[in-house]
Amino acid sequence: MIPPRFAPVVFGLLLSGLMSLVVSGVATVRAVGLVDGVFGLWMSAWASSWLIAFPTVLIVAPNVRRLVERHTRKA
Repeated sequence: MIPPRFAPVVFGLLLSGLMSLVVSGVATVRAVGLVDGVFGLWMSAWASSWLIAFPTVLIVAPNVRRLVERHTRKA
């Protein structure tokens, strides 16, 4: 089991992985269509996208959380 102190990093890893998977898939199919080899192109695009997305999420997420806290009402 992963210690709770790593929760933000695991969250960022999973979120960035899933989001970059979906977005790179949509972008790849839109760019080349449903052709032979599209899966390989998609996986290549996903790998490079995830390399950018993961550190970006780790850096940006704390700032977004603070922004959301400032702009939402407390119960």
